[in-house]
Amino acid sequence: MLLKIYPENPNDRYIQMIADCLRSGGVVIYPTDTVYAIGCDIYQIRAVERVARIKGIRAEKANFSLICQDLSHISDFTKPFSTTVYKVMKKALPGPFTFILNANNQVPRIFQSRKKTVGIRVPDNNITREIVRELGNPIISTSVYDEDEILEYTTDPELIYEKYKDLVDIVIDGGYGDNEASTVIDCTRDEMEILRQGKGILEEIL
Repeated sequence: MLLKIYPENPNDRYIQMIADCLRSGGVVIYPTDTVYAIGCDIYQIRAVERVARIKGIRAEKANFSLICQDLSHISDFTKPFSTTVYKVMKKALPGPFTFILNANNQVPRIFQSRKKTVGIRVPDNNITREIVRELGNPIISTSVYDEDEILEYTTDPELIYEKYKDLVDIVIDGGYGDNEASTVIDCTRDEMEILRQGKGILEEIL
């Protein structure tokens, strides 16, 4: 199913439909403030495994991030972190950043692994944040890649639908996506370190 949703005013009925799909173990493709992503409810283990199969990896080896509505979800899945990191996250989010934090014991149970860290995203996209709000807990996130040698990410939701319509339950058309991923920042040590420079510019928020 391809659902057209406008970021400025997401259709409540569609948002509820997507949340219901996720609760029942569905997999969806959705827009973020960077690239389109594949995701599911973090508590639906079979759905997590399904996303991993789509990506061609094993669930326990996957580096899926968590999409949160805001900072209030984060402490449910992370160990305590410094005030400095919190202040940076508060300035940066919602925005095109992924913050890598030390995971608490909720994360291995979710991803069936011995994962010690977790990536946290709060995208500046109303559609995605409304889905998470309606669902009541985070969803996982892994980017939709393109086999094109020039473009790393597929930006056209209709092309994404053609490619993935038999693999996922819903593709959300939230307009053209970006072709630059989020900036990944490691916050697991004393000093924050940029692991991948993407769309977000850390210097602009410090």
